[in-house]
Amino acid sequence: MVRDSKALPALIRRRYREGASIAVVARELGVSKGTVQRHVPAQERRDAAAAARQRHQNRAEQPYEKALRAQVVRLYRSGMPQQRVAATLKISVQAVTARLDPSQRRSRQEAARLAVRQQGELLPQDEIIARYLEGATIAELGQLYQVHPSTVRRRIPGNLIRPRGQTPKPRPRPRRMLADEEIRRRYRAGESSYALAREFGVSPHTIRARIPDADWRGRPARKVPPPPPRPLKPRTARNRMTLPIPDEEILARYRSGRSASAIARELGVDCRTILRRIPQAERRTHLQALQLNRPAPGIDAASIQALRSRGLTWVAIAAEVGLSVKTVRARG
Repeated sequence: MVRDSKALPALIRRRYREGASIAVVARELGVSKGTVQRHVPAQERRDAAAAARQRHQNRAEQPYEKALRAQVVRLYRSGMPQQRVAATLKISVQAVTARLDPSQRRSRQEAARLAVRQQGELLPQDEIIARYLEGATIAELGQLYQVHPSTVRRRIPGNLIRPRGQTPKPRPRPRRMLADEEIRRRYRAGESSYALAREFGVSPHTIRARIPDADWRGRPARKVPPPPPRPLKPRTARNRMTLPIPDEEILARYRSGRSASAIARELGVDCRTILRRIPQAERRTHLQALQLNRPAPGIDAASIQALRSRGLTWVAIAAEVGLSVKTVRARG
């Protein structure tokens, strides 16, 4: 970095006139590019820019540059993308773009269609048709070759396309006929069942089924005897719950109008325990229970208000008239 501020302008102009750019001069002297521009006359900067443009135009007319531009245009028109052209010629993508006229560049839609077409041309059409005739679907082939199903569809002739939903079932593989006499003869000669199974392409159990028990050299099959029948247990009467009152008393209370739930609540048992002690013929229907449990029509709003004026609470009134607190409040 130059510390002498008086010598700095002369040094900047000298380095600039020697051919160094504004950025190079600023980097060497440790100043900003704006400082370099202030100390370089404007006419000199304009002359340097014009000279740079002229050098660029002159370079474009050189044989090497013309040959490179011709190669870029030829490869790009053949269908290569700019990235592949740059990799082939070992130049940057920006250099490829600069050597193509705007009228020669493809749009994004054209580039996408070209990429799809080139990818489809690399697909093995004969192999695709063979797999399709064997039973593979178009969607499965698309997943196999990592392309869209419509790309696979264009590679298959129209007369071979199956109707939707009709996929030929694979033919069952014919079962190999086994010669039982040959298997028995070779087994008697000393060959093992595993060797015979491997040669005939079957399981060892299939070979074992064709060899008599008298000729079998292995461990005899163990026959598991069936388990003895379980003895039938005599049916015993179910132990009924003992209640503090007899069944006759429960039936009498039920006939008097008490509900099974009320009786069960008094005895501290489940409602079904009470119902099991009441004959089916005497059980009340749902409608009969509603009519029986409906409050007496004589209790009206005037009666409830009279009890209320005596100082009774809603809970006391409900207990006296035999209704719920909610019903007493609604009627009062």
